[in-house]
Amino acid sequence: MSQKVVLAFSGGLDTSFCVKYLSEDRGMDVYSVLVDTGGFSDAELKAIEERAYSLGVKSHVTISKTDDYYQQCLKFLVFGNVLKNNTYPLSVSAERIFQAIAAAEYAREIGASAIAHGSTGAGNDQVRFDMAFRIIAPDAEVITPIRDLKLSREAEIEYLKAKGVEQEWHKAAYSINKGLWGTSVGGKETLTSDQFLPESAWPTQITKSEPETLTLTFEHGEIKAVGDEKFANPVDAIRKITELAGPFGIGRDIHVGDTIIGIKGRVGFEAPAPLILIKSHHALEKHVLGKWQLYWKEQLANWYGTMLHEGQFMDPVMRNIEIFLADTQSHVSGKVHVLLAPYRFQVLGIESEHDLMSSAFGSYGEMNNAWTGDDVRGFSKVASNQVMIYEKIREHNS
Repeated sequence: MSQKVVLAFSGGLDTSFCVKYLSEDRGMDVYSVLVDTGGFSDAELKAIEERAYSLGVKSHVTISKTDDYYQQCLKFLVFGNVLKNNTYPLSVSAERIFQAIAAAEYAREIGASAIAHGSTGAGNDQVRFDMAFRIIAPDAEVITPIRDLKLSREAEIEYLKAKGVEQEWHKAAYSINKGLWGTSVGGKETLTSDQFLPESAWPTQITKSEPETLTLTFEHGEIKAVGDEKFANPVDAIRKITELAGPFGIGRDIHVGDTIIGIKGRVGFEAPAPLILIKSHHALEKHVLGKWQLYWKEQLANWYGTMLHEGQFMDPVMRNIEIFLADTQSHVSGKVHVLLAPYRFQVLGIESEHDLMSSAFGSYGEMNNAWTGDDVRGFSKVASNQVMIYEKIREHNS
């Protein structure tokens, strides 16, 4: 009886190689699984399924995890205003761990004795997949043909040709990974420290030039309406914002960061919806939350983002932080007005019944209504006592 192996399958060169290698060289029954977290069209999913069967898998399934991806992860990235290194909305980092978890759960469900993925030994994804597989299916063998055999792209192509796979494998100038929470773009420029991606490299080309104003409605921290259009599912609102803002070239940047394996890396991305949502949500929070809420949210959210990036999503402390982040959102409701223009957006202002910037208590730099000058004088005297005493003692002993 052949050994049953689940392969996290994307339909690209690496995972196509894995199908042939596992089924023909190792004699295993390959059960391919594609985990959709919002980055594929129906036509793309169908084409990938057909490719899997043409390569010789015993079974192929598509698992839809888009709604779970939002509910269990993305909404907390918005609640926490998470931008890795103040730049990157974790577009691929978040997506990969959910795909790895779903593949491992499927392997356990069908009783597979092995799980495989097509990651190389050079990036973050190998760690995310390995960790998820080990946590969820610790008794399963983890097989990584591309990493273990140290294969070049050219060697993979020659192998597939020898196996009768006639597909033309063109090496694109840029590697594109499209997802609900943004699209990553890698190319020769991202391998350097001094170059930016050219206009032609971006998946969404600029077709809008006249600025537009957009109003986003949040309820308890979640996006519920874009303009006059209401959404029961925030996933659809995210897609709507992408549709409206992407043609302006909004959300393009290059992230520079530390990989899990310890080297520096650069990756281009376009993520109009995540950046607009996070900046709009943060602007609303600055009006409706207290300063210590904002402070501790920032500390914990940054740490949450780092843990997620490094594949530690399943650590129980993440659930603890999510409870904190969700609890802070009870008053984060209102409208945020955003200007969209070529290559940029600008948060114009907010409207909320919870706005703490109330003229009933005073206008900053103008008028105080809830305290007197003597109140401030006394407060300032007490608040400065400790440092005043420190300075007097220092002067006395110098």
